[in-house]
Order: sequence, then structure tokens, then C-alpha cells
Amino acid sequence: MGAAALLAPAGRRVGAAFPNPESPIPNPGSSYDFSFTRLMYESGDWDVDARMPSTLLDALVQYTTLRVDPVEHVIPLADPAMRLQSFCYLAGHKLVEFNPDERRNFEHYVRNGGFVLVDDCNHDIDGLFAKSFEEQMAAIFGADALQKLPAKHPLYSSFFDFEGPPATAFELNGWGDDLVHDYLKGIEIDGRLGVLYSNKDYGCEWDYDWRNKRFLAEDNSKFAVNVVVYALTA
Repeated sequence: MGAAALLAPAGRRVGAAFPNPESPIPNPGSSYDFSFTRLMYESGDWDVDARMPSTLLDALVQYTTLRVDPVEHVIPLADPAMRLQSFCYLAGHKLVEFNPDERRNFEHYVRNGGFVLVDDCNHDIDGLFAKSFEEQMAAIFGADALQKLPAKHPLYSSFFDFEGPPATAFELNGWGDDLVHDYLKGIEIDGRLGVLYSNKDYGCEWDYDWRNKRFLAEDNSKFAVNVVVYALTA
């Protein structure tokens, strides 16, 4: 598949501002190896970093042999159909307060082998998104469930080799807590990450037209490949 295929003629085109209600839910039995599913939740601003999925998908096309679904799918967290997805993304700046259906599906999904990449767009460990999301995780999985990942975690060598999480340009811009976070957090179920949680704002880091990667000295979306490969193979 060429990079141009990342703009699909139907469904939600990657990078579009709003979901198309007619966009089909990805079928786990389809011919694709990977589909990107964004989770819509009631309490906050879930529809952020609209170009991020196209950058992630382009990285997969460039560096792997995965058959990549070119459409970004948006599914309400309250919809049981989210339980069928192999990879989900949840992000925002504001409050995260799951309703009963959202909580039930999130817990069922993670405990049964699902993978959720959660990104704090505030890149702020004291911000509303961070505090409220971590409270939700403690309520669902226990107070100690969300733990810092060691620098030697398999995530960091699942495809490319990283010495811990790569820094982002957004961590020292004064909008957040003005810290470089040298760790990611996660929730492991039976020795496998089910939730990968970042205060580093990778969503904003990858929120650009994928065709502009040629102007970068180093492709900053390589870590997205590690995240996806880990989610699909661990």
C-alpha cells in the first residue's frame, strides 16, 4: 500500500475533523492487520489531534508489512462494539468521567486482551485530564494498577530500539507542567500491557500532515510503530 492510500474515499478520512456516522465499524475478520479506533467518551473533548492517526498509519506503511486500514474509526466507548477492536486510542484535555456503560466496556476490553493508548493532551501530571483519568483507572483496576514502565520494558524494543520513551517538543513549551516526563505508565493484565498512558502529548507531536515528515531530521513517529507492534504481538 502506498502512502497516498492513507486518504480513504469513504468512512472517516484520516485527519477529518468529525466522524462520519456512516463510517463502518472495523470488522475483526477483515483483510487488514491493523485498524485505528478512536474512543468517543461523553465527559471530555475526545476529538483532538485530528491529523495524528494519518501520521501513525503512514509510519506503519513505511516501516512494516502490516496491511493497514486507511480509515480512522470512531466508536463510542459506551458501545460494546469497541470490545472487538485490537487497538484503541483515547485522548483529551478535559475531564474523564466514565458513565456506567463506558466503565463496563473499558474494563472488559482491557481485562480480555485489548489495548488502549491513552494520551494526555495537556502533557501535565497535575492537569484535569491526568487527575481524572488516573482516578478512573484507580476506581476500575485498583489504586496501584497504573505503574511507571521501566526503561527496559519490551515496548521500547518491539520494533525500533529506544532507551525509554522519546521526548516530545511539547513537554517544555510552558503549556503544561514544564517537565520532561522520562517515563510512561501502564496497566498490565497477566503480564501484558492493556493500558499505555502518556503525559508526553504524543498526539500533538504526531498531529501534522504526514507528507511533511520529509522535512524532519528524524522521523518522530517511529515510536508509534513500536506501540502498535507491541499491541498486536505481545
